[in-house]
Amino acid sequence: MMHDLNDAQLYFNRELSWLQFNSRVLAQALDATLPPLERLKFLAIYGTNLDEFYMIRVAGLKALYKAGIQEIAADKLTPKEQLQQIRTYLHKEHQVLERCYTDIISALHEKSVHVKNYEALSTEEQVEVRERFFNEIYPVIIPIAVDATHPFPRLNNLSFGLAMTLRDDSQNIKHGLIRIPRILPRFLQMADTFIPIESVVEHFASELFPGFTKIASTPFRVTRNADIAIEEEEADDFLEILQEGLRSRNKGSLIRLELIKGADKKLIDFLLSHLNLDTKDIYTYKDVPLHLGSLWQIVADPALAHLVYPAFNPKILPPLDSENIFDAMDKQDILLYHPFDSFEPVIQFIKQAAADPETLAIRMTLYRAGQKSPIVKALIDAVQDGKQVMVLVELKARFDEENNLRWAKALEEAGVHVVYGIPGLKVHAKIAQVIKRKANKLKSYVHLATGNYNAGTAKIYTDMSYFTSKEIFGKDATHFFHFLTGFSTHTKLDSIFMAPKQIKPKLLKLIEKESSYKVQGHIILKANSLVDKDIIKALYQASQQGCKIDLIIRGICCLKPQVAGISDNITVSSLIGKYLEHARVYYFKHDKVQSYISSADLMPRNLVRRVELMTPILDEPLSQKNRTDSHTTTQRQYPTLGTPS
Repeated sequence: MMHDLNDAQLYFNRELSWLQFNSRVLAQALDATLPPLERLKFLAIYGTNLDEFYMIRVAGLKALYKAGIQEIAADKLTPKEQLQQIRTYLHKEHQVLERCYTDIISALHEKSVHVKNYEALSTEEQVEVRERFFNEIYPVIIPIAVDATHPFPRLNNLSFGLAMTLRDDSQNIKHGLIRIPRILPRFLQMADTFIPIESVVEHFASELFPGFTKIASTPFRVTRNADIAIEEEEADDFLEILQEGLRSRNKGSLIRLELIKGADKKLIDFLLSHLNLDTKDIYTYKDVPLHLGSLWQIVADPALAHLVYPAFNPKILPPLDSENIFDAMDKQDILLYHPFDSFEPVIQFIKQAAADPETLAIRMTLYRAGQKSPIVKALIDAVQDGKQVMVLVELKARFDEENNLRWAKALEEAGVHVVYGIPGLKVHAKIAQVIKRKANKLKSYVHLATGNYNAGTAKIYTDMSYFTSKEIFGKDATHFFHFLTGFSTHTKLDSIFMAPKQIKPKLLKLIEKESSYKVQGHIILKANSLVDKDIIKALYQASQQGCKIDLIIRGICCLKPQVAGISDNITVSSLIGKYLEHARVYYFKHDKVQSYISSADLMPRNLVRRVELMTPILDEPLSQKNRTDSHTTTQRQYPTLGTPS
């Protein structure tokens, strides 16, 4: 029986699938077997994820809807239908969120850690908080009158504060705002007690508006469209236009207003009249503080470390624990699985190259380097030592643009040849190359990875690192960097596969070939997301041939497993736990190579709109290690995904 693989019923909606992923994060916060601050951490992640989802995905849908564009994905839902279903989903989940937060606060209370509003403090505590208010908060808080001579201010993205209705001695009604700057802590801390700052500011509001009496007040938080549209072809100075784009991020259209339940209706009407929003864009919370991401302040308190899981100490295994990394690479290829294997060898790869007189050149890509990067420092040391250093800094790495811009300027000032991306494409590939002169010959050493050159995230993300001195990879690395820096038309590599031209066709060919083995075939794909329709259709066809397919997809998955006659042989699991599953590993049982690692997820943006790399693991022992490491985990495994509600 023939099936129409374009049928909308065969595809999950991308946005609703993402919401299910975030619900799995929330499920971790609900797990009472975890230490209480471990649970609070997942609640903070849930909130931060949701902020980004609104700033980018919901903002995009609202823009499509307002423009009258009926952009239809494989599931055929229109932007309007998606927005409606997103709102319905999140409003239903609010009850779970409220219960989760209350449970965690109760568990913390049992451990003598308290979150209290100002009114719940003892008299002695209130006296101390009053003193701190006038010493630490009053000088930097911003009271704003709103009337004919004081226009409503432009609120930056994720602005947080209080809206107030006030009355003067003549019984005149006024409205005002109190902006709470981000330089202030979200919670005032006294020993093991954390006091939401808005409860303190609200109590002392009369000190900020002398001569007025507070009639009503409510904390509020706004979210804007934070996507940056950059017309690269029209940009004479890409750095300048990026900086302008970053400034405009705080001026994007408003898309969400968060309030505390029970807020005065007239005060809400006042906000809506100035924010150009309607009631559908309001999200209210009863017992949950606004800005869940700020709960990291409590989670990160070193005095409360006993209420989280002990930190894991990554291992450096032989021969890297005692041998120079380049000497080790001369003998064999090396494959590491972070964070279980330490990220330190990656840092040493650049540091040792920078210090070695035999090193002629260092080339690498930087996507998210982090705020304090030992790798960037080593690159600067290398160029100051007379070595040739070339770095591509991807300035379009979303929400890391400012950090990358700072590193790019520092590298350029030091004398590094810096490339600021490629017009029309985001460079997401993770590769570093060191060229040495050894015995009057040039030899290339290459590092290829699934994750960023970021020592901080390497402790909490699972990723693969591959070190090789194989000549075929060295030649491809050279071609790759020539492509980045020049006008080369050589857009295909010989042994490594590069998007946008090579990875998707290769994956489709591998899936088709493995499906020809029918019931003997076996495919395992581990990625952050599976969205690309062509890849999904190929997997459906392979399943129909009897091929066994195991998908380990952390986040978005638009493929529907276990559909009779179409995806009976496909299982989908999601791993959520202590570490963020970030490795992309692709396995095909009957392929000569079998195992590949990649910087690319199975999404159109990765496969056709980015520069990505997919690397074959040629050594059988390493290929076996790749399969074993990437599928052995201490994370929580969720079974086959269900239909989004």
